[in-house]
Amino acid sequence: MGFMNLFRRSGPKIKVQSSKKDGFSGWLKCSGCSEIIHANELTENFNTCPKCNYHYRLTIAQRIKNLVDDNTFQELFTHIKPCDPLNFEDLEKYTDRLEEACRKTGRDEAVCVGVCQIQGNPTALALMDFSFMGGSMGSVVGERLTRLIEHAIQKSLPVVILSASGGARMQESIHSLMQMAKTSSALGKLSKAGLPFISVITNPTTGGVTASFASLGDVILAEPGALFGFTGPRVIERTFGKKLPQGAQLSEFLQEKGMVDIVVPRKQLKEKIAFFLEFFRQEKPPEKKSLLQTITAESEPYAKFKKFLALAVGSGR
Repeated sequence: MGFMNLFRRSGPKIKVQSSKKDGFSGWLKCSGCSEIIHANELTENFNTCPKCNYHYRLTIAQRIKNLVDDNTFQELFTHIKPCDPLNFEDLEKYTDRLEEACRKTGRDEAVCVGVCQIQGNPTALALMDFSFMGGSMGSVVGERLTRLIEHAIQKSLPVVILSASGGARMQESIHSLMQMAKTSSALGKLSKAGLPFISVITNPTTGGVTASFASLGDVILAEPGALFGFTGPRVIERTFGKKLPQGAQLSEFLQEKGMVDIVVPRKQLKEKIAFFLEFFRQEKPPEKKSLLQTITAESEPYAKFKKFLALAVGSGR
């Protein structure tokens, strides 16, 4: 009788799960080295791969958390909002694209500007968001940046801009292109006021942003592996019919060529920015000297340059 019961069971003892309850388990393949890593590892490592140092993109909130002293960031000029001056429409209306970008990012434009402290140094800070329409520079982006720079001049603050952009915003045509001249002009006034501008290049920074304020820093820092150039490498190769050198337009290559001053890993970025803020703050305005003194190896400009170069490559900090 016991033997016959083996064939009379109403159902299997082993439970079979027909559907997967868990969605994202936390494991992912690194875009840089293809190794399997856990999301927690990325979070703990400033959103960079602990195995190959591949730098993933950050949101503006993450940038502020990583760079700014706690509870010191005050956003400015949020009342300046984007509009559609040309009633532009391609596959979609420009206004619809703006609404979709706002919904996805929770922000109203591709830049966030404000004042803060970075390791105790008062700073005017701007952060660009590539997830908002590719970080494109429209009239509002240019206006917010310009007003931040003017505010910095009034308050005698240094300016730090973290760039991430695909270039000018085509939906605004000439209105967008004029932002290149406007932001560059404002930075010229900042320089005349004797205030420093630190440009930080993140991946990617291209187009009109590269051709204007991103390339005008007194010091240009870049995250590892960041694409930095006016036009992407594929367009250049197709135009000239030649293959670019390995790693061309990436931050490490551009550091060798002199377009970038220092490549800084993200976990060291706050410390390095603070270092330069303190360096520029301690420098005194140069005294008027004769032409002979200026070109002499023992003159102040030459000595200052040697000191700056030694510090810039990372000695000490």
